[in-house]
Amino acid sequence: MDTLANVRICRAPRETRPHRKEDVMARPVSRMLAIGLLVLSLTQYAFTDDATLRPSQQTALAAVDAHSDTVKSVNQSIWNYAEVGLQEQQSSRLLIQHLQKNGFTVKAGVTGMPTAFVASYGSGKPVIGILAEYDALPGMSQQVAPQRQPATTGKPGHACGHSGLGAGALGAALAVKEAIAKHQLTGTIRLYGTPAEETVIGKVYMALDQQFDDLDVCLHWHPSTRNEAKAGSSKALVSAKFTFRGTPAHASVSPESGRSALDAVELMNIGANYMREHLKEDARIHYVVVNGGGAPNVVPPEATVWYYCRADSHRDVEYNFRWLQDIARGAEKMTRTKLTVQIDTDCHEIIPNAPLAALIYDNLVKVGAPRFTADEQFFARRLQEPLAAQFGTQFTRAIDERIHRIQPNPKPGKGSTDVGDISWRVPTGGLSTTCFVAQSPGHSWQNVASIGSSIGEKGILFASKVLALTTLDLLENPQQVSAARQDFSTRTEKLKYFSFIPEGQPVPTKIR
Repeated sequence: MDTLANVRICRAPRETRPHRKEDVMARPVSRMLAIGLLVLSLTQYAFTDDATLRPSQQTALAAVDAHSDTVKSVNQSIWNYAEVGLQEQQSSRLLIQHLQKNGFTVKAGVTGMPTAFVASYGSGKPVIGILAEYDALPGMSQQVAPQRQPATTGKPGHACGHSGLGAGALGAALAVKEAIAKHQLTGTIRLYGTPAEETVIGKVYMALDQQFDDLDVCLHWHPSTRNEAKAGSSKALVSAKFTFRGTPAHASVSPESGRSALDAVELMNIGANYMREHLKEDARIHYVVVNGGGAPNVVPPEATVWYYCRADSHRDVEYNFRWLQDIARGAEKMTRTKLTVQIDTDCHEIIPNAPLAALIYDNLVKVGAPRFTADEQFFARRLQEPLAAQFGTQFTRAIDERIHRIQPNPKPGKGSTDVGDISWRVPTGGLSTTCFVAQSPGHSWQNVASIGSSIGEKGILFASKVLALTTLDLLENPQQVSAARQDFSTRTEKLKYFSFIPEGQPVPTKIR
């Protein structure tokens, strides 16, 4: 089948398979110690009883079910809008309308971004934030079909699943609101509408604007190929555009009268590529030339190259990016051009939080991962076929229905997210749920098809429920917030926040 019918979410029992004895005995002593510390952490911070749900949590789960048609509809609408970052007018407006309709107070256009908003319900402490994203990726339009088939050729598509991310965050916020109202809970729930995550802009500038500073805890989620609590970090990233300006001239008649800005870009890129040899293995440098001149017979008077500079720690990004700027200045001197550098954004790595990860894992298990029908499994296999044919990928599963345990000392992820800048200010915890087919690559057309199908919808509603239960745990149990804050204080004690973004620089009005 190329299109799928929506099906009911089923709950699965908690995963209880023990480790095999030979697996445990083969591990190094250091890893065994790390596992022991993790078990101690989970024991210390998992305050809830797996066997029961409090009345407020029962209300929240019922509310997600009651709002499920709305959540699915919002996902489909944003999926169809497919608006790139800083241009998500329809997507942002739709979320605001649903929030206002359900009693939230909404501040729109915060931090100078028309598509950013903060929606609040309740009063007093603690204040718990949930993040919503809704930007698409350019050129990734795709139908809910098992072959590459754009809905509109050349248009954007939700290859990172942010249509579902925003919808799932909305579902959680509505569920927590109903629990607060019905059970007269003290505390505040906030849903943050954060634009332009794909270019790590929205949350960075909102954080610099202190939009998150009075939160007690911030929660986030992301569509994925697997269900898990996020216990690891991410890569820090600086995004910058290097523009060289030279002198135009006839490239054949009077080349000696010209100074090529494109030459400067190419020399910079050569220098950056030689620089790679001497970077740490976790570092990443990628670039695209966004302006290389107009015609071969004119010496290009202006050229721009756009760079991403990443590493596992912001401290390493600072070192590498300063080196990259030196290379650009060298290209400037070699070509007798003039250089300007525009810092679009500067995002930090995520600071994980062990108590929040443990709490979120507990709630993933409580809710239970959804199961997928034979039709959904078949559709997933069809989506995997092009990947197997082109890359030789071997797929052991069509869809990963498991809830993955928290691993000791997880390696940092290879991607970047502007959630990191929030995590440097307040305790932050996250999760992912299965919305994509197993082993599907990020930012692929397969992901666009998945998040627009019932596969994605099941993962979205699962995330809504886990976020809602976790928020209520934090609202009702002060010790949960205290544990998260203590872990945050320990991890950030020796960190110093630095940003390459000039003080007072306004948010970019467009990305490209």
